[in-house]
Amino acid sequence: MDKQIKIALPKGRLLAETAARLKRAGWGLVGYQEETRLYRISSKNFPNLTAKVFHERDIPIQVAIGNYDLGICGSDWTEELLARYPSSALLKVSSLGYGDGVIYAAGSPEAISTIEEMRARAGIIRIASEYPNLAESFALSLRLRRFSILPLWGAAEVYPPESADLALVFSPNGGLSHYGLVPVSKVITASACLIANKTSWESRDMDEVVSPLYDKVLAPEAAEPEIIGQYPAQRRRYTPTEDLVWFALPDGHQQEHTLRLLKKAGIQIDDYPSATGNRRPSTKMPGIAIKVIRPQDMPLQVANGNFDLAITGRDWLMEHLYQFPSSPVTELLDLKLGTVKIVAVVSKNLAISDVNGLREFNAKQAAPLRVASEYINIADKYARDNHLGYRVIPTWGASEAFLPEDADLLIENTQTGRTIARHNLKIIDTLFQSTACLIGNTNKLSPAKQERIESIIKALQTAVREL
Repeated sequence: MDKQIKIALPKGRLLAETAARLKRAGWGLVGYQEETRLYRISSKNFPNLTAKVFHERDIPIQVAIGNYDLGICGSDWTEELLARYPSSALLKVSSLGYGDGVIYAAGSPEAISTIEEMRARAGIIRIASEYPNLAESFALSLRLRRFSILPLWGAAEVYPPESADLALVFSPNGGLSHYGLVPVSKVITASACLIANKTSWESRDMDEVVSPLYDKVLAPEAAEPEIIGQYPAQRRRYTPTEDLVWFALPDGHQQEHTLRLLKKAGIQIDDYPSATGNRRPSTKMPGIAIKVIRPQDMPLQVANGNFDLAITGRDWLMEHLYQFPSSPVTELLDLKLGTVKIVAVVSKNLAISDVNGLREFNAKQAAPLRVASEYINIADKYARDNHLGYRVIPTWGASEAFLPEDADLLIENTQTGRTIARHNLKIIDTLFQSTACLIGNTNKLSPAKQERIESIIKALQTAVREL
């Protein structure tokens, strides 16, 4: 190897098996293991090999744009990128033989239709997925007359039948019964794979590193999805109740705080958080139905009318309102939980201490400032308001990994700043403070629904005052 080879490695579900595979391949990586907090990994056996750890969804993009020569991720995310950018500089080199799963188009057994009925339906077929490009490709391949894609951060399986007709979901064990769904079509099969930047692959000799890894070259994906079942049209169809209040609760680390607040408000929720992954907890409150979804998705779902109330962070509400200023979503109550600051972050190695220094740094650069963030609309507004020349790099997590090699500025949330400091980064500005909040839709509701919503707001107001 005559020059440095850069590889992007996954955190999350593929980390343990990837680490084991690389160990068998003799890479001698230092610190790449489960529960690792390191983002930069070196190799004892290949001095010219450097690795960085990313959220899996970011890896195909980083490889395609040439920031990394190689990457390991699920082929579901490579197909998601190629569905939108088929001419990108992304090469699928090899399957790695683990992390297998299937992306299905699936629906609720209470409301599922045949493919023929869906094709003939005059109304819009709503498809929810964290794979929006594959979902659109799937809908076009079936020649659906009218369809709408609901792009999500995750948990698509909980949307049918009330909030979507179909969901594109990844199933690692090949089944959907644990989601309470039935498959309509197999969209693609997926597994962990080695990918490469085409230019790097064609111009450089990386065989010494790569050859111990792969088993076989990936076969091309099928052009047409496989329809795997026909479901009787006489199945009971879901009929929504007009006055039912749909209440979205957050998944993830905010569940414990949310549950304590709800208990203090006298709102009993059963099986939340759920040890079995149930996303439809029950409550004894009449006329209330609950789903557990990603906080990032809540503002848009409330705006679309799929939920009447939701508990999310003000950061995600602002992210939504910066993109859709006329959205009918509003904050109903500050819940004073989960306080974080949204901050601007740079490398400690830069002589920048505030936003004025950032502007001076930006003015001296020949290229636009690279701004990485999960909050792409907040980041965009911050850069515009401060008159920076910039481009925003969307990320899906592990954002600290991007600085300083792959971005110049990070817009991130933090509670204490310790994680930021641990990664040799520093805060130069605070944009705003975010807490958990109750959000709702400003559109007019039925009297019965409005009464139920007001009773929830009053109960939560009392609980917040007692915090």
